[in-house]
Amino acid sequence: MTSKFGEQLLEHRLSLTTVAQDLHADGYLTPEDLVRIGLSTKLKIHPLVFLAEQQLQDASTPGTVLTMERLLTWLGKRVGQRVYRIDPLKINVAAVADVMSRAFAERHRILAVEVNEHEVVIATAEPYIRSWESNLEHVLRKPIRRVLTDPREIARHTAEFYSMASSVRGARAPDRTGAPAGIGNLEQMLELGSMNELDANDQHIVKIVDWLLQYAFEQRASDIHIEPRRDVGSVRFRIDGVLHTVYELPAHVCAAVSSRIKILGRMDVAEKRRPQDGRLKTRTPNGNEVELRLATLPTAFGEKLVMRIFDPDVLQRSFEQLGLTDADLQHWHDMTASGHGIVLVTGPTGSGKTTTLYSTLRQLATPEVNVCTIEDPIEMVESAFNQMQVNHSINLNFSAGVRALMRQDPDIIMVGEIRDLETANMAIQAALTGHLVLSTLHTNDSPSSISRLMELGAPPYSAGPRCAASCRSAWCAFCARTARPMASWIWTPGSSSRNRGRWSRLRR
Repeated sequence: MTSKFGEQLLEHRLSLTTVAQDLHADGYLTPEDLVRIGLSTKLKIHPLVFLAEQQLQDASTPGTVLTMERLLTWLGKRVGQRVYRIDPLKINVAAVADVMSRAFAERHRILAVEVNEHEVVIATAEPYIRSWESNLEHVLRKPIRRVLTDPREIARHTAEFYSMASSVRGARAPDRTGAPAGIGNLEQMLELGSMNELDANDQHIVKIVDWLLQYAFEQRASDIHIEPRRDVGSVRFRIDGVLHTVYELPAHVCAAVSSRIKILGRMDVAEKRRPQDGRLKTRTPNGNEVELRLATLPTAFGEKLVMRIFDPDVLQRSFEQLGLTDADLQHWHDMTASGHGIVLVTGPTGSGKTTTLYSTLRQLATPEVNVCTIEDPIEMVESAFNQMQVNHSINLNFSAGVRALMRQDPDIIMVGEIRDLETANMAIQAALTGHLVLSTLHTNDSPSSISRLMELGAPPYSAGPRCAASCRSAWCAFCARTARPMASWIWTPGSSSRNRGRWSRLRR
């Protein structure tokens, strides 16, 4: 009893006075700052948060500030605990929420961040409080490893993780048998007594969708993938071109989440056999409007849903923010400043073609010019120019759209993508008749765009520079990277359907 009572006396929460004195003793705080901090007696926030917000100078390293990271590093060395930064993308939310109750976590200001077969990692901002360790180890029957974490991150993620886990648990309740209630396209399973189907407007489903969207905005995700499987559904975010699994939902919860998003996007909820497209607009926690493009795809175990996020903070960039070098930026200005011609933006998916085009059009769309676009679909609604969307159900494709735009007295035309020969010919003809045409082409690099146009069937004399002498460039695609001038290309008709003809090169 005496030893336990003595241990309880040693346990104490961090106080501002004690932390400031220890920082001064270790040479991190000047005497003047120590006296000034001593006047702040009434403190309702964590001492480390208060000190980090003061932006105090680090006395041990002149020119640096005592940030939360430096404070945690100092405290971790003092108490012998590793500093841990919570990365939500690497945390199994369902597993950590089952370690302890939310009330227990909030009372002791702790949060489970890793759960494996050998141990449970617990994040805390109170290194001298250990009363909860023995009880938790007894319940979990696993050793506990403590790590030191920003108290603001602990409070924030505690609310997020437990709210998400509670919503999934509440949405799972109608399925008493434990079997997925959704009906897949590949397998049919009869479950007697499990006819209760989740409502897409259920409060738990609404909370799950809200959490996923806010989480994606915070992580700067470009796409959200909701993928059904046999027993569980996977939710993945694409961040910086890489997909990260962020949550796994029961199959029937995953289907209800997809239905909820389809309702928001004004899509046909009953139709699950055909791909569908939709759009919705929402606001980030900061109040910024964000557009999402929705696309469904029937798969073996249900509908796969992908949401592409178009954040204005990402798409609305100036030329200087595109990451171009000074030389490339000058070339880009020269190309887009000319009143005619065609400019192709190429590159793989996610390389920034849409961002580059929208940023360029926003700069070019002045009151003196008429800017028109044909897109499939409209990536981002912009009031500065006229936008038209492809509609295949009424035979309004890219080529028909360009043909219609040519009768609208345009100065600048943007074609979302050149996919076929007819669209390529229309874009080239528009460029040859005094219009500036901007478009994209799915190639990995710029030189491949010429061969891609030729594969579509565009004649070589219109698909690129005729020769190094005429285009004034360092090399020419049709001169094999040499400066040998070329007079012209000549078409030799073929003698049969198999031998349709060929283009041959005549040299001077």
